[in-house]
Amino acid sequence: MGKTAFVFPGQGVQAVLMGKDFYDNSEIAKSVYEQASKASGVDVESLCFTENENLNITEYTQIALLTTEVAILKEVLNMGIKPDVCAGLSLGEYAALAASEAMELSDLFEIIRLRGKYMQNAYPTGGAMMAVLGLDAEVVAEVCDKTDGIVSIANDNCPGQIVISGEEKAVLAAGESLKESGAKRCIQLNVSGPFHSKLLSKASEELGEALKNKVINEIKIPYICNTEARLVTDATEVKDLLVRQVSSGVRFRESILLMKEMGVDTFVEIGPGKTVAGFIRKTDKELKVINIEKYEDLEKLKELL
Repeated sequence: MGKTAFVFPGQGVQAVLMGKDFYDNSEIAKSVYEQASKASGVDVESLCFTENENLNITEYTQIALLTTEVAILKEVLNMGIKPDVCAGLSLGEYAALAASEAMELSDLFEIIRLRGKYMQNAYPTGGAMMAVLGLDAEVVAEVCDKTDGIVSIANDNCPGQIVISGEEKAVLAAGESLKESGAKRCIQLNVSGPFHSKLLSKASEELGEALKNKVINEIKIPYICNTEARLVTDATEVKDLLVRQVSSGVRFRESILLMKEMGVDTFVEIGPGKTVAGFIRKTDKELKVINIEKYEDLEKLKELL
C-alpha cells in the first residue's frame, strides 16, 4: 500500500463560514477555534463565521485560515488517520507543523497572527504579484533575472503555473517579456503585497525575532518545507526555514514530486477549496486526491483509507 500525505492550502481560499460545520459538529474543532481566539487576541469565530471585511485582509486572513485548517486536521486525526508526511502551501506550512506537533498550538496561532501583520505592513505600496501560465519555471526565472528591478518567482505551483512577485514596475515589465517568451497568459493578482519576494525581508527579520523565544518540539511526522522542497525531520531547522519562507519562493511543484518519490500515492487536502488538489492533479494525474472541507467529507475519507 502506498503512503498518504496531508496537504494544506494557503491564502486565497478563505471564505465566510469556512469550518462552521466542523465547529458545530466537533468539540475538538470547536476547542481549536477557542484556543486560536485566546492565543491571537482575535475573535476568530466571528472572523470566520460572519460577513466582514477583515477576512480578506492578510493580517486577519492568516489566523482565520490556519485555525480552520487545524480544526479540520484535529478531527481527522481523531478518526485515527495519520499521514506519513505533510506539506503546506505558504501559510499551509504552519498547518503542516501542527500535524507534525513541532509547535504548540498556542504558539502557532500567536506566530501566524504576527506573521500576517508583518507581511501586511512590510511593503504596503509599490509591490505586485502576477500569475504566469504556460511556461516552465526555468524560463520564468531567466526572464526575471534579466528584468531591471526586483522580481522573482514567488510560487512554482505546478507545471505551467508560476507566480512572480516584486516591485510593480519590474513585475509588469517581466510580464511583457514573458508573453514574448510564450506565456499563454500573465494575470496581475489582487494582493496586498509582494509576498515571497526580497521586498518582504523586513517581515522575515521581525518573524525571526518573534520566533526566538518559541520552543520547537521533536517532529513527530516529517514535513516538506517550501523554501527548499525537502523533507524536514530536524527540529533545529524549523525556525530558520520559517523565517526564510516569508521572502523566498514556494517550491510546491517540487514538493509534490518529492512526496511521489517517497511513495505517496494518496493526498488529503485539508481546508477550504480545491486549489492544492488542482496543483497535484496537474503535476501527476495518477495521484489520488481527496478534499476535506466539509464535515460530511469525513465519510469519503473513511471509504478511501
